Parts: sequence; structure tokens; C-alpha cells
Amino acid sequence: MHTATSVAEDELAAIDIPVERDLFLRKLLRELTGTLQDVVGVEEASGFVSIVGQRIGEWMGDEYRRALGVGELSPNQVPAVLVDLKKRIQGDFSVESIDQDRIVLVNRACPFGDQVRDRPSLCMMTSNVFGTVTSENLGYAKVALHETIARGDPGCRVVVYLRHTEQAEQDSGNEYYRS
Repeated sequence: MHTATSVAEDELAAIDIPVERDLFLRKLLRELTGTLQDVVGVEEASGFVSIVGQRIGEWMGDEYRRALGVGELSPNQVPAVLVDLKKRIQGDFSVESIDQDRIVLVNRACPFGDQVRDRPSLCMMTSNVFGTVTSENLGYAKVALHETIARGDPGCRVVVYLRHTEQAEQDSGNEYYRS
């Protein structure tokens, strides 16, 4: 016996609506950060997102160290981990260049998808995750977001400074230190 509810459920199950958990969560984050940006401003909203990003960075760093069986990631492992963790959440980061002073990463796809547009406070997730993972393992990081999809750039360009240098001092960004 079909009830009105089961018929309606069957009918709804057959229609094509692009709603699933991942999109729902990205839209939820978009609306949360948009509301924060509207109520307290982009700078304050970025501060709130920074706290969450730091906690996520600590968690992810712990997971990679545990999985690799190391107490600390090496200077060679850190850039590989930064790229890998973004790939696992559907970002498309790669290392553009690396030297003893900095890692330059580029990205063509944000893990938040197009939900990141006009939500620059969400970029603090990248800054804080990269900064926390790097500083907790190498002692220091300064992360500069030169280009971001959220601000309308076609991709992201992120510089992670590994040491205090003249160039790092002149570049705007957020500094991170080992806790």
C-alpha cells in the first residue's frame, strides 16, 4: 500500500536537484562567512576563520605526522604535505618554486568551489592551515596570499616564507610560530 508520503518521496527521489552533502556544506560555509563579513566586516570575519584554520592546521599536521610515523615533518615533506592536503579536499595546488627561504604555491581550483567567490575571509583557512603546518614543523612561516579565487583572480598564488628575510619583511601576510 502506497501512502501519499511514499508516493511523494518516490517522485522527489526521481527529480534532478544538485543537492548533496558536499555542496550543502560549502553553501553553508559561504552563507556563514558572508553573514560574518556583512555584520562585522571582512577583517573581523577573517579573524574568526583564522581561529578555525589554526585548529584545522593543527589537526591536519598531527594526522600527517602520525601517518608518516615522524615527530616532525622535514623541510622536504612540508611542501608535499601542503599540496597533498589540498588535493584531498579537491583543491588543485602545486609547487611553482621552492628554495631555502620560501615555497610558492599556485592553485587552479578552490576546495570551496565557486562558493568562495566574494568570500575572501575563507582564504584565511588556507593561510592558517599552511602557516600552522609549516610553523609547527619548521618553526616559522609567513603566508602571503598574492592572488585568490575569492577576490576574483583566475587562481591562487600563495607564498609561504620559511625564514625572516628582507623579502618576507616587505611582503604583507600573516606570521606563524611554533607553539
